[in-house]
Amino acid sequence: MLSLVTVAAVPEHRCFIDGLDNSSYGYFPWNKEDFLHSIPLTSTGDLDSCRMFSSAEGNSSIPCNAYVYDRTYYETSRTIDWNFVCNRRWMGSIVQTIFMLGVFTGAVTLGGLADKVGRKTVFCWSALLQLILGVAVAFIPEYFSFMVARYFLGIFGSAGSYICGFVLTMELVGTSKRTACGIAFQAVFASGIMLVAGWGAVIKDRQILQIVYGLHGLIFIGHWWLLDESPRWLWMQGRCGEAIDIVAKGLSTNRSGIPIDKDYFLQKAKMQQSADDKTSAGLGDLFKTPNLRMKTLNVCLCWFANSLVYYGLSLSSGKLKGNPFLMLFIMGLVEFPSYIVIVFILDRLGRRSITSTLMIAGGLCCIVAANMAQGSSASTAVVMMGKLFIAGSFAVIYNYSAELFPTVVRNSAMGLGSMCARLSGALTPLITLLDSFDPKIPAVTFGALALISGIWVMFLPETMDKAMPESIEDGENFGIGDTWFAQCAGRRESTELESPEQMVPLKTMDKK
Repeated sequence: MLSLVTVAAVPEHRCFIDGLDNSSYGYFPWNKEDFLHSIPLTSTGDLDSCRMFSSAEGNSSIPCNAYVYDRTYYETSRTIDWNFVCNRRWMGSIVQTIFMLGVFTGAVTLGGLADKVGRKTVFCWSALLQLILGVAVAFIPEYFSFMVARYFLGIFGSAGSYICGFVLTMELVGTSKRTACGIAFQAVFASGIMLVAGWGAVIKDRQILQIVYGLHGLIFIGHWWLLDESPRWLWMQGRCGEAIDIVAKGLSTNRSGIPIDKDYFLQKAKMQQSADDKTSAGLGDLFKTPNLRMKTLNVCLCWFANSLVYYGLSLSSGKLKGNPFLMLFIMGLVEFPSYIVIVFILDRLGRRSITSTLMIAGGLCCIVAANMAQGSSASTAVVMMGKLFIAGSFAVIYNYSAELFPTVVRNSAMGLGSMCARLSGALTPLITLLDSFDPKIPAVTFGALALISGIWVMFLPETMDKAMPESIEDGENFGIGDTWFAQCAGRRESTELESPEQMVPLKTMDKK
């Protein structure tokens, strides 16, 4: 997702001046005295990045015919190869937008597919295609073909592998382990950001760098043999014997010493089967009933706002003053304190209050940073604080969403949330282009949406220490009347499901 920050990095640049330059590379800051007669100054007193004087008299300026790039940190990049700066800057932003639209497409299609054919199937095939495309994209020399490859990489790499992997993780563990596993999943993503920065600092050739990024997909190969399918999904599909075998395998691996009566649970499953097929539920069922519909819309906005701020801050790391690789590395590193704290407090304070508080805090940081001197140490510190807060809320919303929605549509719901997140992710590079009108616009936009969503999250029910709903009926009944305001007024309703008998095997698994 963030590979273009290095592979397509935008270094400092200016016009190529005949007679003064003999190469397309130089070192920033430029010696202004040498170029005062060739390049106009900006309002801040710096050399203009995109224009040059049309004549020696300096009466008017014209766009650059060619560019000189700062090679202090970057030897090559897609931006340098294709001159995606100044009036072509939008073409670089579109590449990231196309990738996010690929993730959007994958969230729409693969989320529902995983609810039909299984989490493991979609995860493993997506992982294989991610490996192939991640390496192949390094060899594409043409712009439009590059965009197409990035589009498909978004479909399988993020939507297929990431979302299915997360859902599978949450469904393989019980209530007491959901927080640790969910947050650890997000922490590995932050480690990936640090790896993007680390490899970028070491490998200067953008083609080799992309190949190295793509080859990380080799880690997935072993999952074809090592990974189990979700027992929750198998149970809801009527494949109860397979589900029980996986739970029994888990009990044995954990050396719990607890036997499991397979015949008892198979008999229980037959008694629970109703005339209608519960496995036919799909994305549309999230909007059919009022309580489930309101939760779905609320969560969708939450994903949208979190992604907008998260990627807005991450993609703008190259604009912060200093070593861009160090800035990106710190962008990943600052997430860890947030994750560590969340692991300890999430099962004490609950999902709702933490998500809301962190989103509001992250939104305020964006707005404050927008009104500070750009590039100053104070501004950079506030941006990093905003990243810390929003990374925490983004991590919690993954757990929160998985716990709010029933098993029969959980992957579809996570896919819908991811779809909203990637829609905002696709808009993020375009919103950052608005800084051409006013540098404050992108950050204020990010902050305002985070504040609005943070307040609306207060109307969601709490899921801490609650059994995950299984059927559509469970999902509709879950959390009715339970809001932050009702809790403060002492009227908190129970979010326990009315029919725990439907989930005896899964509750038994949770307790183990």
